[in-house]
Amino acid sequence: MSDVAHDIPERIPVHLVINGVDHTLDLIPWTTLLDALRDHLALTGTKKGCDHGQCGACTVLVDGRRVNSCLTLAVMKDGAEITTIEGLAKDGALHPLQQAFIDHDAFQCGYCTPGQICSAAGLLAEGRARNADEIRELMSGNLCRCGAYPNIVAAIEQAMSRS
Repeated sequence: MSDVAHDIPERIPVHLVINGVDHTLDLIPWTTLLDALRDHLALTGTKKGCDHGQCGACTVLVDGRRVNSCLTLAVMKDGAEITTIEGLAKDGALHPLQQAFIDHDAFQCGYCTPGQICSAAGLLAEGRARNADEIRELMSGNLCRCGAYPNIVAAIEQAMSRS
């Protein structure tokens, strides 16, 4: 039996503004933003899908830009403003994208829906999509295994027309 002591990783304080609320978390350096949200703050709306940045289920907004939170270390976003699916609704009113997803039945199982909606919110803020083909291209990083893509595109088009 070895007498070698195992090093306990040093924790780093990370300050994040999540859905408008200040949080300071003491995290080991390799904690992903996804794990910080889900495991340390119980914000479980953001989903862990592939854990490799290939499915988009973990998409959140960081300073208004869409990112895969499974590929982002929380310490890299110290001081950032994070918006998750839980933070999109305001004063009890759904975000226009949330309402559009309901109006167009743009989900089946719902697992990808938080990432789809957060990615679409980032897409609208970018202002680059002008038609359905561009929406499909710019949302291609968000997968839906149920195949609700036509309804997702219709929901985003509805939200675009109202913004």
